[in-house]
Amino acid sequence: MTYRKDYTIKDVQDVYDGPGGLLWEAVMSEQIHSGGPEATDFLAQKLNLKKGMIVADLCSALGAPARHIAEKYGVMVKGIDATKTMIEKAIKRTKDAKLDHLIEYYEGNVLDLPFKAGSIDVVWGQEAWCYVTDKERLLKEALRVLKPGGMIGFSDWIITGNINPLELEPLYDSMAFPYMESFKGYQDLLKKAGFKNIEAIDNTKAFAGHFDNYFEMVTKKMKPTILQNFGQDLYTFAENLVTIWRKAAHEHKVGSGTFIAKK
Repeated sequence: MTYRKDYTIKDVQDVYDGPGGLLWEAVMSEQIHSGGPEATDFLAQKLNLKKGMIVADLCSALGAPARHIAEKYGVMVKGIDATKTMIEKAIKRTKDAKLDHLIEYYEGNVLDLPFKAGSIDVVWGQEAWCYVTDKERLLKEALRVLKPGGMIGFSDWIITGNINPLELEPLYDSMAFPYMESFKGYQDLLKKAGFKNIEAIDNTKAFAGHFDNYFEMVTKKMKPTILQNFGQDLYTFAENLVTIWRKAAHEHKVGSGTFIAKK
């Protein structure tokens, strides 16, 4: 049975409307996912993004990946996120980048997408669906909005090895995750939703390396800045977070996966 915690969309909003969102951006940059622009390009190339395509970015956060693919590949992006602060910042930064003619944002829940059936070429996500309480429904919604032959491509934090609830609990608590899917679990859910031609890539080795970098940044390079800007309590929280996730990743118990499939 999948181990779950009672975290809801409100808990995620509280994190990203508050200092947690600022801290994550400081550590991970505005892309707020491991691998940065290179990981975004990898996913874009896997999906063969082309000018004029309509891409739905689910859990679009600050909009950095949306701006990257709009500018570089000429796609139209519809970003949706449940956190008001993230949406407001994404809109401002997109306008400042003069990309607002290619990108629009919606404040809402990805379990109830504000898009017509068969209206989207590509459904996109990067390391954010771990916050979603019902991933089966999310994938069904993705299938609904995709055009025939449309593609889904996403990366996410996943369970990659044997890990028990006692080990998972502090990991989930540190991130306000309701639960993470496994590498196989996501593939099974994609099949169940009706997707085909599924490709799954285990990025856990690279994920562990990214957490080495986050550990170095939090505990050494950025420690004085974090203490000054966020205080001792948030620094202690961040230090614990990067420590336990780094350990679990190097033990290949948790990691990241990329998944590509076709409607």
